[in-house]
Order: sequence, then structure tokens, then C-alpha cells
Amino acid sequence: MAKESFDKEIQFLRILVLTSGAYNRQQFAERLGISIHTFDKTLKRLKEIVSTIHQQLPDEQGKEFAESIRYSYFDSTDPLLLFLFRAKSLKETESQRISLLLAAINEKSLTAMELLDACYDRFPANLPLPDEKTIRTDLKYLEEVGVISRIPGPRPYSYRIHNGLVEELSQDELLDLYDFVDIMANTQVPSLQGYLLRDGLKKRVARGDPDKTAIEPFLYKYHYYSRILDEAHLFTLLASIRKRCKVKFLYFSPKNSKSYASKNTNPLFERETEGKQEITLPLKIVYDHQYGRWYLLSYSSRYGIKKYRLEGMTQIGEDDAVPEEWFAEKNKELEEKTKYSWLIDTGRPLTLRARFFNPGNAQPNFIKERVLLQGQWGQIVEEDDVSFVYEIIVNGTTEIKPWLRSFGSSCEVLEPIRLRREMIAEWKEIRHCYESI
Repeated sequence: MAKESFDKEIQFLRILVLTSGAYNRQQFAERLGISIHTFDKTLKRLKEIVSTIHQQLPDEQGKEFAESIRYSYFDSTDPLLLFLFRAKSLKETESQRISLLLAAINEKSLTAMELLDACYDRFPANLPLPDEKTIRTDLKYLEEVGVISRIPGPRPYSYRIHNGLVEELSQDELLDLYDFVDIMANTQVPSLQGYLLRDGLKKRVARGDPDKTAIEPFLYKYHYYSRILDEAHLFTLLASIRKRCKVKFLYFSPKNSKSYASKNTNPLFERETEGKQEITLPLKIVYDHQYGRWYLLSYSSRYGIKKYRLEGMTQIGEDDAVPEEWFAEKNKELEEKTKYSWLIDTGRPLTLRARFFNPGNAQPNFIKERVLLQGQWGQIVEEDDVSFVYEIIVNGTTEIKPWLRSFGSSCEVLEPIRLRREMIAEWKEIRHCYESI
């Protein structure tokens, strides 16, 4: 995965997509918590990346970055987060060095010292030469992300390109694998590593037969850009959960007027931000498919079980590890609190009853099928030819309400009475919107 974080660019693209260019420069900079100068510099950098990646774009001076995204609206090859990974996952010197290392290992298996000699022979004259420690750090990073593998044997260790799978496949098998990865990456979560694999396979197909390129079997249109953008934090947090480490980050609640703050190192230019510094123990990550959002469920010594939206987390870093027994205890506490959560609600459990009406003489009964499929641990407790009553114990009603509302006139809430009144008031408001003018 990426060696550098790019919180600013993630929030930049998120606001750009959500506002569709409705903000001017001043409003955009204020929302991000940066200066107009930094805004212009970031926009210029992203435009340069767009022109590099999309060679087919017309080279017009002053072309808006938003138009560049709209140009590729139906193009599934460059989701926004993958776009950033290509742009900032490595510094320029790292990109040059790692490219050289991979080219050398691709020819034959080499040790760290042999790779250092290769760098001395091939490294550009305008860049500083790396030392042995830097080379070993790069090798460790490439091994962690699965690009290279260490050959078993005594020291000094030799390294080789980890591409045994694609080497053994025929061109037709590569195309079949590409189509499968393309479909899975665009329909399953998380997706980012699938996109990286898909792009690697696409290049491999092109190298094997330049006249036979991978054909996109489907086109995908994204409604939830946050789903892809938030995967930048996903694997960092999953790694912390595996290591039972606390994490520290600057958090911006969805209610805040700002979504980012620059990390100032000069005390003369320090300023208060609207973000809140948090230290918490990550326990579980949940994806809400209905709204395309990622949530972190964690334990804080001050607040107990707490929830965060990944889109508001910036400057994430690891903190101290906790004992295994204590981690297991907090996980058990979380499971108890979310036992009856429709998604992540930790409120007081209550019994909800709703009547669902069958769709006339329609066969099959798609209303009942959907309730049985999506109704989680709820049960049908009464049934006749016209309707059936569904009952479930759930933590609060906030999360289940949109699901009930999605059935329209086919659903009538019976209990609790407070939720019934809320639904009546909401349907009256909706009806008012459609009254004749």
C-alpha cells in the first residue's frame, strides 16, 4: 500500500465530487481549512496528474479539474483513490529507486548488496545515491506488499519478483482472470487492492500480446465516492486491530464546518483547528452498504465504546499496544452492546413490530422474500392471506427506519408507538410535497 498519507488530497476530491464545483476558491479553502495558496497548489498538482494519466484529454489551458473527472464518468479504470495512489504513494526519488530495483530483480535474483551495486551503475546522476539501509527498507516494503519474495536459504538473502501466478497462465487464462478481478473489484468491498491487481493484469496482457488488449466487459458508475476514498485508512486500521495497537488521529465530525487541517510544524504558524485529537483502541470496522460509509468501532477509556466515520479521520498513527486479555475483554463488551444493532447502534434494545402487506396475487411474494432476506434476526410472528407481522429486537430505531420506509405503503409500523408517530409525520410531510400546485 501507499508509503505516504494524502489526507488533504482525499478530502479535496471528496468535496469536489460532492459539491460538483459549486464552491468558489475561498469557500473551498475554508471548508478544507487551508490557505488559498495551498488550494491553488494542490489543484495544479492534481491537474498535472490528470493530464499524465489521461493522455486522451485535450490540452486546454484552464481546463477545470471537475470537467476532467466528468470526462471519465463512465470509465472504471481510475477510481479516485487509485488515482491518488498513483499520484502520491511514492516520492519522486522513491519511485525512481524502486523502479530500478524491480527492473534489476526482474532480470535475476539479487541480494541487497548486489542491488546497491546496480543502483550505483544505473541511478540518474541528478539524484542522490541510496545507502544500504535505504535499499533494505525498500526491499522490506516491497516484500510486505507482495511485489517481491525472499528466496529460502542462508544469508545473504536473495530476492525475486513475485509473479509466479501470471507466469504460469496462458493469454486466454489471463484474460479470464482479468475479467473476474474486474467484476469483483467493482462489486465487492473493499475494492482498492482488486483495482491494483486488475491494473497489473492489464499490463501483463498487453505485454504478452500487444495486438490483444483487455476489453472492459462492463462499465460501472459510482454513487458513493467515500467508499473508495476511505479505503486509504482501512488497511492501516485493520493492521492496528491485528496488532492490538491504539491509534491516534485528528477527527472531524460530519457536523463540523471543516473536514481537514494542515499539520503545522512551525509553532509560529500554529492555529486552532475544528478537529479533535483522539486516542482510541480500534476493535471493529463496519461497512454500511446503504449509504456507502465505513465506520470504526473502538474503545476509549474516557467514553467507552465509541463510533467514528472513516471519512472524518486524518493524520492516523499507531500508539501503544494493549494486552491480549484486555483486548479480548473489550471485544466481548462491543459484541454485547451491538448484539441487537441493525448496523452499529449501541442504544437501548426495544421490540419493533411492523405489518407488511402482500402484493395482491403477485407470485412470488417479493415483499415477504425481501423481508426474509434483509430482516436479519427478525421473525414473522403472524401471517394471513393479506399480510404478515414482522417482529425484531433492535437497538434504537434510527438505523432500521430507512429500511422500513423503503417498503412504502406495503409496511405499517405497529410498535413502538413513538416510531409509528414519527413515520406518520414523515409520510404527511412527503404527501405535502406532492400536493397539487
